[in-house]
Amino acid sequence: MNNKKKEILVVILFLIIQTVLYVVGGMQKQYLHMDEAYSLGIASYKRIRIQDNEDFYDKWHTKEYYEDYLSIEDDEVSKYNQVYENSRNDDHPPLYYLILRFAMGFSLNHFSMWPGIIVNIIIYIFVTLVMYLILQKLLEDEPKVKEKSIILAFISSITLGSLSTVFYIRMYGLATLNILITTLLHIKLLENKDGKKIKILIPLGLSVIAGVITHYYYLIFLFMMYLIFAIKYIKKKEYKNLTSYTITMITSGIISLVIWPYSIKQMFFSNRGQGVMENLTKIGQFFINGAKYTLRLNRYGFNNLLFALVIIFIMLLVYKKLKDNKQKVQKSRYSTIILLPTLFYFIVVAIASPWIEIRYIMPIFGLAFIIVIYYLYKLLKSIYKEKVSNIIISIILVAVLVSPFLFRTEPQTLYSDRKEIVSKLENELNVPTIYIFNSSRGRFLDEMLLFSTVNESYIAKDIDINENNIKNIFENKDTSKGIVVFINVGQNNDDILEKVNRSFDFNNVEYLKKLNSCDVYYCY
Repeated sequence: MNNKKKEILVVILFLIIQTVLYVVGGMQKQYLHMDEAYSLGIASYKRIRIQDNEDFYDKWHTKEYYEDYLSIEDDEVSKYNQVYENSRNDDHPPLYYLILRFAMGFSLNHFSMWPGIIVNIIIYIFVTLVMYLILQKLLEDEPKVKEKSIILAFISSITLGSLSTVFYIRMYGLATLNILITTLLHIKLLENKDGKKIKILIPLGLSVIAGVITHYYYLIFLFMMYLIFAIKYIKKKEYKNLTSYTITMITSGIISLVIWPYSIKQMFFSNRGQGVMENLTKIGQFFINGAKYTLRLNRYGFNNLLFALVIIFIMLLVYKKLKDNKQKVQKSRYSTIILLPTLFYFIVVAIASPWIEIRYIMPIFGLAFIIVIYYLYKLLKSIYKEKVSNIIISIILVAVLVSPFLFRTEPQTLYSDRKEIVSKLENELNVPTIYIFNSSRGRFLDEMLLFSTVNESYIAKDIDINENNIKNIFENKDTSKGIVVFINVGQNNDDILEKVNRSFDFNNVEYLKKLNSCDVYYCY
């Protein structure tokens, strides 16, 4: 068997192991975040928010009513235009939603998380492959470069951050792939010597279009990448290359606007867009938000070991200085075009993002991981021999793999803490359910999954809570086994529960769970 076939078999083996891990992890996913419900709704429903239905509030609904929002029916299979319309009324471009809708077409008439998870699993197969190609360039001066590259690419794809991205039914996995493809093509552009840049510029332009119509934060990464190359071309007086490169970027921008003309409005004039622009003026906010994001990067991007790696790095520098070691750290010419855009993305997102959430830095988890490991490895090699450096970095990578088990940390988007409440409402307590809903503090989609499991439910919007109103709502409903009560924030829970109990002569209240935006009780 020749070396090329061996390489392909090894890569396939790692991808199979990765996919098995993803499938096993996906089977543990217990809940939907509000934005995941939005993803499914935008991809499948007639409007963005189910709450905008005229019959949504103050009526009894079966679980099928909510499943309809989260799934595609037989007569909706070909209606892709509603994805376009929903995206137009949302804050994000449509590419991911179109892909998700296609996948949901294989699971008609019932809700399933698997179409979204499978889409991300497939995307992450390509993420690992592209990362493998990037690492081969980054480590090109290393012995056994292909072995080191596939191992590091694989580990970068199974950190807690990458796993969280795979299990999160949003566009961030696709955004990750867009950023990696753009990075790889810029590496190829940098190494191109035969003058046939058109073979690189065309796919680069296509990757830019895909990136822009996936998520607007992609432009943050692209901006710094463009700046690096523009400065390089100007310094070397390669004005022809600068012109062709710039024309590619501009042309790609124009085409993306033709495909998705609403991007300007969404980026600059929507509520979300204006919030981002306003945050960008608060540079001082970076120090607080940056610290918070660094904690999340440590926890999920490095499996709780980032600070330990930084300490090791500093200790090695001190040791190198004390030993008066003059050997330079040999860095790849490609390291800068990975480091600077990744760091710039992190800084800008820390300033601009509306909330401190790992989803906003998901697209750079992999690049951040490999660049830190890369610089640490190169520093080790400037001090120790190849064998010793390989042993130390291997120990570090094993620690990264083992750390989640030691710290009992799981991918954030599995929501295993919701397993009991989902099972309890679907099976043990499938009784009439009411949501006492304060619309001024409303985040209903956070609880969408629960309402798609309950046979009968009622969303009571801003009602006057008294015994007559409650009795009228539950007229002709079987309350002999009690009822479940959701109460969102901004209300007097004890007062509401007391009136509910009096309405039915209940004597007991069991507190079931605190969710993102509400508390859940069982009254009986």
